[in-house]
Amino acid sequence: MLFDSTVRRELSRSFGVTLVVILTIVLTMMLIRTLGQAAGGDVSPQDVLLLMGYASLAHLPTMLTLSLFIAIVASLGRMYRESEMTIWFASGIGLKRFLRPVLQMASPVLLLIVVLELLVWPWGNQKSTELGERYDKRSDLSRVAPGQFQSSRDGTRVFFIDRDQDDGRTGRNVFILSSLGNSESVTTSLKGHIEQAEPDRFLVLDRGQRNEVNKQSGEKTLARFEQYKVQADPQVLRSVDKLPPKATRTMELLRAPLPRNQGELTWRFGMILGSINMVLLGLGLAATNPRRASNWNLLFALLSFIVYFNLINLSQAWVANSRMAIGPALLSLHGSAFLLALALLWLRDQGNRLYLPFTRAART
Repeated sequence: MLFDSTVRRELSRSFGVTLVVILTIVLTMMLIRTLGQAAGGDVSPQDVLLLMGYASLAHLPTMLTLSLFIAIVASLGRMYRESEMTIWFASGIGLKRFLRPVLQMASPVLLLIVVLELLVWPWGNQKSTELGERYDKRSDLSRVAPGQFQSSRDGTRVFFIDRDQDDGRTGRNVFILSSLGNSESVTTSLKGHIEQAEPDRFLVLDRGQRNEVNKQSGEKTLARFEQYKVQADPQVLRSVDKLPPKATRTMELLRAPLPRNQGELTWRFGMILGSINMVLLGLGLAATNPRRASNWNLLFALLSFIVYFNLINLSQAWVANSRMAIGPALLSLHGSAFLLALALLWLRDQGNRLYLPFTRAART
């Protein structure tokens, strides 16, 4: 039908343009943030693009929902301002009739949001968490460059190693300055190598000495050794069962109904239900007066999206803190939004006919 194809074409064009603009803005913000983290030593500079990719996939549902909502409000708002809606209304097509082409256009996007929220969102967060922890908990020895002094991640030790040319696991002229509590020690060795003892790694020093000084008493001790082990990896990566809820798969959250897991499920299901409600709300919020050359309806629609998005976050916090159950939280928020969208759609569809009885009574 001409009507359906026209509305779908208009919405698709507006959705594509809006998504490109939002993606550009969000990717720019993510790039600046990730570069700042890399400059501060929180993430590896080699993983900047990879982290941006994971973060973009994780936040893509929100961007799709916002783009779809803006596309509906902007497209129908333009039709209101240019009196196209008046022509459709005069032809006997009400606002409810717009539901079919809008849902036909939005159905693939909504299906993609479901897949992203339930599958891609935890996967992207898990990969980002693993990259950050792998860099943060990397070996103290991996921080050391040949011929340079480098401190450990906790700042308690300073390393200096001359690595052999043929073996990256063996070093010569090893120097370690360690400060723990009230004692400070200097360990030197002619040669050292790395030994793996799961789950830790050790730097094994051969033929050296250790000078230790007590800062309070000033007592000094000197010890020579033939072999000495220094733990190089005191921490390992977080296990799967200790991942944050946002990085846990949906099925695992359902199997472990803890409050924080229920809160994460409230967020994921809430974003899916919210995307559907935003499509319905967009139809009602797009109405504007063609005699006013302004975009107040679009600003009001964006404000409504922000409020709804924050309410989803609030419901997640309430469920995670055991203040509400997941069922009542989803039903109260998204059920109310659904009823509000239907009521607003009905009021817009009725138009001025609601006031006709009062107008006729005033004339008589």
